[in-house]
Amino acid sequence: MPTTLWEEFLRRLPVGTGDAPPGKTGLILSGGGARASYQVGVLKAIAEILPAEVEAPFEIICGTSAGAINAATLASSTPNFRLGVQQLEDAWGNFHAGRIYRTGFFSIVVGILRWVRNIMVRGGDTNKAMSILDNRPLGGFLRDVVKLDRIQTAIDEGHLHALSITTAGYTSGLSHTFFQGDPEIPEWERARRVGRRASITIEHLMGSSAIPLIFPAVKIGTEYFGDGAIRQLTPISPAIHMGASRVFVIGVSEDRTANYEVQEAPHYPTLAKITGHVFDSAFLDSMQADMERLERMNGIIKLIPDRVKTKDGMTLRPVEMLNISPSQSLDEIAAKHADDLPRTIRYFLRHSGATRTNAASIVSYLLFEKPYCRELIHLGYHDAMAREEEIRKFLTP
Repeated sequence: MPTTLWEEFLRRLPVGTGDAPPGKTGLILSGGGARASYQVGVLKAIAEILPAEVEAPFEIICGTSAGAINAATLASSTPNFRLGVQQLEDAWGNFHAGRIYRTGFFSIVVGILRWVRNIMVRGGDTNKAMSILDNRPLGGFLRDVVKLDRIQTAIDEGHLHALSITTAGYTSGLSHTFFQGDPEIPEWERARRVGRRASITIEHLMGSSAIPLIFPAVKIGTEYFGDGAIRQLTPISPAIHMGASRVFVIGVSEDRTANYEVQEAPHYPTLAKITGHVFDSAFLDSMQADMERLERMNGIIKLIPDRVKTKDGMTLRPVEMLNISPSQSLDEIAAKHADDLPRTIRYFLRHSGATRTNAASIVSYLLFEKPYCRELIHLGYHDAMAREEEIRKFLTP
């Protein structure tokens, strides 16, 4: 390929061009509601696999949606990585939905009626939050568990390079990544996404995990923000922008293309089935697509002549990646535990077909209950331990 074409390609290349010094390992924790408990099992295995003297295996931690809660907890616990993992296991292993949202019948009915009224009356009351569930209990839970004041201390002492929390701006339509880290990390602007320096607060975590229509949007500065998985087309890119040359990705969805087979639909899809597909598109598909894109780009980078890679001081480089994802269907696990949902939530979901085995996707996001979360923690631990040697080599190069 002529050099001019290589140069044009380099200008368009989306990965591996971070401005910060290379060599750092980033942790990517995606969204997925209650599915994020799977991440805790993987982290628990990592804490056991690594030697005791390894304090902080991840210098860069990136979280989105429920993954933002896990990311902030780990960041606030550095350099004691094992303590942070233990805190997460204690929290997720003893979860119940009431710690996330109000489960009372009256509260849910009021939320539904308010949502309907906002649609029917003058296009909505712009002065009131429009959501089905009231997630104010989550704010109290986060204040008890996440010690955000310790994040800057970890950065100042060199245990943590950066923490990022990704949200979706409802006014701008942009994917906003708020990061707190080393002062040399530059802000960035790309197509439909920006990175802005900030001191991470509870509002950032609440906004990043505010599932549209389910939980209310959160105002940060001058804009309202919702779940970070929305519009996040490149979930791995924040880690690369902040200097990661190696990324450890913990997914929350099994590979559904491995045994792909078209089956005849027995009936028209239920409301829950359709909603579940919408959730999967927002929370899962972008991560899988970005991992495939990164693998392709790494292969292409290896073909670029060295003289082109180093032209004008460009720091183009491959980005190593290790991904741990569920070996079993989380939808099927959620279907087994559907009856553990609060009675009021179960009542409304049942009438939408959500508790059927083939429509349990939406349940898997809202099932913040101990039996389900513990089974996902166990699955994550088992999946990671099955790749123990691979993890050890990747995190202790």
